[in-house]
Amino acid sequence: MLRKPSYILIIIALVVLLNGCAPQSVQHRDTRLLMDTISSIVIHGDVDPQLLDDAFALVEELEGLLSITIEGSDVWRINNAGGEPVQVDDRTIEVIKAGLEFAELSDGMFDITIGRVSQLWNFGTVDSGAQALQSRVPVDTAIKKALATVSCGLVNISGNTVQLTNPDAWIDLGAVAKGFIADYVAEFLIEQGVTGAVINLGGDVVTVGNRQDGGSWQIALQSPFDDTDEWIGIVEASNVAIVASGIYERQFEEDGIVYHHILDPTTGMPVITDVVSATIISENAIIGEGLSTIAVLLGSERAIELFEQVSGFIGAVIILDSEEVLTVGDVEFAR
Repeated sequence: MLRKPSYILIIIALVVLLNGCAPQSVQHRDTRLLMDTISSIVIHGDVDPQLLDDAFALVEELEGLLSITIEGSDVWRINNAGGEPVQVDDRTIEVIKAGLEFAELSDGMFDITIGRVSQLWNFGTVDSGAQALQSRVPVDTAIKKALATVSCGLVNISGNTVQLTNPDAWIDLGAVAKGFIADYVAEFLIEQGVTGAVINLGGDVVTVGNRQDGGSWQIALQSPFDDTDEWIGIVEASNVAIVASGIYERQFEEDGIVYHHILDPTTGMPVITDVVSATIISENAIIGEGLSTIAVLLGSERAIELFEQVSGFIGAVIILDSEEVLTVGDVEFAR
């Protein structure tokens, strides 16, 4: 997400259904290309329109801390410090700690030190999806060398200082950073008195309050099996986050084999499980990002067992490779 421009074939689509008889409030909205994805913010209410610019500026500020490729970012400095300690922003520490917690939860399958491996795969493209993905399968020797730098045990945190004890290791916060940023923007808007808003950072959706007609926000989930806008159903949401991960988001085909971007840290290859996509409804988006990725990494059975252990988890919609749709927990999902 923060590493390279992403061609998101299937994303969460935000659908705002208004009641024509209800009083309509002022609405401010904008869509911009940030964090290499389409980001949109909608604010309801009589507020200063400048809040939109301030919110997007906050997204850019946090991307400047958490990006693996922006020179001078906290993550860039950690990765290029040659194993030396690096002092970073409080918010960077918070995201790294969240990543380490997800690693512990998943018995190491979720690993923020996957950076060297993910860079090898070069998943990404530009031009809003108009060009084909240019990735190629890395050679076995390169993957093996990169895997030697993958271990969350290499990450040492002391106060605001981060050190990678293997000087060749790289962290990649792409699996949690976007959710953290969406949560941060939502908190900012609430502090500014906003009572109705939706932040959608490339599919990481955070809802604030309700729709302007008083009803819940309705979030349409697209099918991961089609290149069309077909929905698999709609989730009702108020004051929650809705985040999806799936093997369809970034992929390429080589020699008749499709390779996706969610990598197994034990093999360096795209993980193979029964989960095609997982949408998590949670109290905040960083939880949703971590759990949705874990669902793909671990498979449906193990993931569902873990969900109930996580404070802030509300519900999930999981789509299997058999096209079966599973709902877990407290989720209002209509097909």
